Amino acid sequence: MVSSAVAPATSNPPARVRYLIRGLASEETREQSLDVLCKNRLAYDNLAVLLWNSFGIMSVLLKIITSAYRPLLSNGLTENVVTQVCNAIALFQCVASHPDTRIPFIRATMPVYLYPFLNTMSNERSYECLRITSLGVEDPEVIEYLLSTQIFPSCLRCMEVGKTLSRTVSTFIIYRILLSEKGLKYCFVLAERYLSVSQCLGKLVENLSEDDAENLPQLLKNIIGCYLRLSENERTRPQLSSYVPWKLLDHKYANIVRSDPEALADLRQLVCNLRTSKSCTTHCTDDQPASSDSSGSSIP
Repeated sequence: MVSSAVAPATSNPPARVRYLIRGLASEETREQSLDVLCKNRLAYDNLAVLLWNSFGIMSVLLKIITSAYRPLLSNGLTENVVTQVCNAIALFQCVASHPDTRIPFIRATMPVYLYPFLNTMSNERSYECLRITSLGVEDPEVIEYLLSTQIFPSCLRCMEVGKTLSRTVSTFIIYRILLSEKGLKYCFVLAERYLSVSQCLGKLVENLSEDDAENLPQLLKNIIGCYLRLSENERTRPQLSSYVPWKLLDHKYANIVRSDPEALADLRQLVCNLRTSKSCTTHCTDDQPASSDSSGSSIP
């Protein structure tokens, strides 16, 4: 049994890690090995390298992940299936984040197997768990790869149907893509794509919930960052102003990001970019408690 080989994670003997990885190949020990490896993945040195280079192991993880496709479509996901799939995806994330395995993982297009979980429309807890775990595998640093896949529309879908945490993560990925010149150009190549992003962000703002106080500040920061990058295109800036809900500029939300100087500065700059008044630069750079925009909103 695998359990007989389980020792405190701090000892971290390579032999034990290899034993657990071999346990993934057997259906009798797969579930327990998967659980132990997932829970202790941060404590195991070079786990990503061992997983990637162990014969047949990535195929086993793929089998676990793809086995959920059919119940995913029929709303037949069980708690046990969700747990195993999330554990397998967590090991995917381990491989995707390691410098020695990231590029081979990306070149093998492994993340595409997770997109069915991102494209689900249900906001039930089990689906949300799969969404969040799958989003964690995406590496915003690999912009060219992300733009060649369906991650952009998949993230927009998560922003629409997910809960606060998955919305936060998916918005962060969109933000990091837009930060690159290639990503920003990708957004503006098609008018439909640009409109989808701006409208999706608008809906996100309108549906902001203050119930999740832990994730709301980061979600707001990501939304503001996305809008700021979009507003840097002077040609579409007037059109963008009609999609930015003035609710975002309410002092209530400005106060939420007040403790984050970067987010607050981005919000001020966004207001500057959206205003047509020649005096906007003065208003945004003055160090004063608040300045009012034409809609009556106030930015600290």
